[in-house]
Amino acid sequence: MKSKNLLLSTAAFTLFSCPLLADDIVAVYDLEGAISETGAGASGLMALADQSRPMTHFDLMRSMKAALADDEVKAVVVEVDGAGLGFSQLQDVHRQLTALKEAGKSVWLYTENLSNGVAYLASAADKVVLMPEGNVDFNGMYSESLYFKGMLDKFGLKADVIHIGDFKSAGETFYRTGPSEPAKLQTKVLLDDIYGQILDAVSEGRGISKEEVQGLVDQGFISPEMAKEKGLVDELMYRTDLVAKLRETYADAEFDRDYGMPNLDGPEIDGIFDLVKVMFNSSKQEESSEPYVAVIALDGAITDASIAPVRAEILKTLKDDRAKALVLRVNSPGGSASASDVLWEATDEWSQSGRPFIVSMGDVAASGGYYVSAGADQIFAEPGTITGSIGVVGMKFVAAGAMEKMGVTVHREKRGEHSGAMSMTQAFTEAETELIVASMEDVYGTFKKRITDGRGDRLVKPIAELGGGRVYSGALALEQGLVDQLGGINEAVAAAAKAANLNEGEFEVTLRPRPLSAIEAIFAAPEEEDGEIIRMSSAKPDLAATLRASMIQESFLDLASPQQKVAIRRFLEQVKSFQENKVQLIGEVPTLNL
Repeated sequence: MKSKNLLLSTAAFTLFSCPLLADDIVAVYDLEGAISETGAGASGLMALADQSRPMTHFDLMRSMKAALADDEVKAVVVEVDGAGLGFSQLQDVHRQLTALKEAGKSVWLYTENLSNGVAYLASAADKVVLMPEGNVDFNGMYSESLYFKGMLDKFGLKADVIHIGDFKSAGETFYRTGPSEPAKLQTKVLLDDIYGQILDAVSEGRGISKEEVQGLVDQGFISPEMAKEKGLVDELMYRTDLVAKLRETYADAEFDRDYGMPNLDGPEIDGIFDLVKVMFNSSKQEESSEPYVAVIALDGAITDASIAPVRAEILKTLKDDRAKALVLRVNSPGGSASASDVLWEATDEWSQSGRPFIVSMGDVAASGGYYVSAGADQIFAEPGTITGSIGVVGMKFVAAGAMEKMGVTVHREKRGEHSGAMSMTQAFTEAETELIVASMEDVYGTFKKRITDGRGDRLVKPIAELGGGRVYSGALALEQGLVDQLGGINEAVAAAAKAANLNEGEFEVTLRPRPLSAIEAIFAAPEEEDGEIIRMSSAKPDLAATLRASMIQESFLDLASPQQKVAIRRFLEQVKSFQENKVQLIGEVPTLNL
């Protein structure tokens, strides 16, 4: 671990001047690295060198909820350097820290880099400490979208894209060199809303007028001294000085870096007997006799492969009478239309059982991500969640130009007027386009029906006015009746428990399947599947891998910024996804710097 853990392992902050009792606790949270939704860690041989499992968002929220209820917890300290939190996760943590502060517990935050996201989170703290020579990157929001038509042209590839809905812009990255007017409009609205949320939080939390906050942002790259002078932070301290102060302040307190957390270190393996123990224990799921609320996460693009374990876990949990309610945590931009419907069917099976079904939206729950959420009894979203994108896009790659460049010619024979419609060697004909549009209109009709059946009169407008590919923040989605409440995973669990008539302290909350370290996952028993999962019958040529290899050869990936790398990864994922499923429920998600 890095030297910064000296801070975390020895002391924490406080505002209390009264003497601390021996059983006083300071809960310490190190948010370094990405916070997983599912607990699935790295795979492969290199992952075996690290026997730990990732901290999940579920772990963090459950711990902070416990700290709120524990009278012995007098303060919490949060270190955020290197935190890979998405905006919805930031908002969930912000909410919990605010609740802790309002309960009279001191909330402190330490950082070496005051970015937009850290400034937002710091607005919930009593005391914000920045390293004297730290970075202040509180300079506003920036979004960029990458367009790959020119690159595809160089390969001789053409994307034949059909979309239902003027605002359904997910396919534009393939066939345009810039955004359409509807795409520009909805990105502007989305950024205005999320940026306003950040300004409002910093203004209210730090006691600075919104105009002053805007002025600091526009000034750009201010010094740590100015950040303190203007009230963005409270103290400028080096780590060693801070540790000395903390030791003095909390001489009699217990500093708990694992407060309310499961064992994240993984199994201790010192020899063959330890390995055998892991093999035995990993093959069985820990069970309890208590009733529980099940939390199951869908994280990432929707494909046949990604929804399979989620669907299997829902149907497996459905058979367990102790499972009294389901919270589906959705963090997905969507994907395959057929896979979305397969997962929707599993959630519908759950709903038919009469047990509560609640959705908690993460950073994004758009298009297919909204499709699988629409049947929930209640939908919770963060104000900055990106959702909606109710529309359909279809695409195939036409490789005729690439084949011509390589000197490859094609001879065609067909039986059936449209038997070659999906061939990569030719574009759609006018008649084929009309047929595909009709097919996509059917998918769109089903999509809208899923929403109207699920949301009913909670929608404030006809679905035709809410759809068309329009993207909303969680706050705007609430106004339109697309979601029910603003809140995070703790609020969703509480709603599920209330709907199931479960009293506090009489039930458990479990993340399923149980998160495992890399080595535990190797020896874990395979999950039993309930019913057939839709899968591709044959492997497709991996065009995404070819494009990625070319980008690496050109050193483009090495030069790209972190935000650009995210956009490139999404592009390659979409290439692969469109190869496997021609019709997609996928939303265009802007890449934001936080």
